[in-house]
Amino acid sequence: MDKAEQAAKAEAFRALHRGPPLLLMANAWDAVSARIFEMEGFAAVATTSGGVSWALGYADGEAAPWDEVVGQTARIARAVSVPVTADIEAGFGATPEAVGHSIADIIGTGAVGANLEDGMAGPTPIRTVEDAVARIGAAREAARTAGVPIVINARTDLYLKQIGDEASRFDEAVARGRAYLAAGADCFYPITLRDPATIGRLAKALGAPININVRAGYPSVAELEALGVARVTTATQITLMALATTRQVAREIKATGRFDAINPAIGHPEIQQLFPAKRGG
Repeated sequence: MDKAEQAAKAEAFRALHRGPPLLLMANAWDAVSARIFEMEGFAAVATTSGGVSWALGYADGEAAPWDEVVGQTARIARAVSVPVTADIEAGFGATPEAVGHSIADIIGTGAVGANLEDGMAGPTPIRTVEDAVARIGAAREAARTAGVPIVINARTDLYLKQIGDEASRFDEAVARGRAYLAAGADCFYPITLRDPATIGRLAKALGAPININVRAGYPSVAELEALGVARVTTATQITLMALATTRQVAREIKATGRFDAINPAIGHPEIQQLFPAKRGG
């Protein structure tokens, strides 16, 4: 895919944030999960940092080597024709300049979007607004330089880490959302925010796309759309479900010595059809 085609795909992905309908994405962790989501009709595919890290054999939290994350993202982007957005956590870089390099690498995989989060490990749970803004700005500048206007999904960990009380947390989310959008983000992602009233207030206050991650018990697509949500993702949840099924089957055959649990609802030929036959020598 040349840069002009990739740039056009990035703009098409951005347009999907201007619903209704809202943009619903299931998060992939490898090429075959991405292909399944594409074949099931999802208009775009997001990666999950946890799922990608675990598939590579590392813990979540930027523990995987960057070149392996880039390689896995490239395999996912190559496997599908729909837009791919990559969860690259805090950007795999200590400085804004380093984040810019990471964005350039991700653009090189064929992806047309990226998540950047403001949470930190250690005693300081979240970056200052100024630091987070500088990193988003560097990411946007790297995209301009590359000629691919990727969609930047700026995640805040205010709700995940329950920073402040409910009122101050909301006010801080609005302030951060406005600052991140002004710095070059396209979408604001208050991860783990669940309360419908707060979601609706936040969407109205920002007047811009927001991303809500979902699991059982969350409002439905129709309800979230009515609240003004532009984008919905599943984060690590489908990866965890797949791993739970794998563990359950392993436990059953080990415990019983029988193989009744090995009865897949999808067959080898059907999965084979997801990928074109390899040609050439």
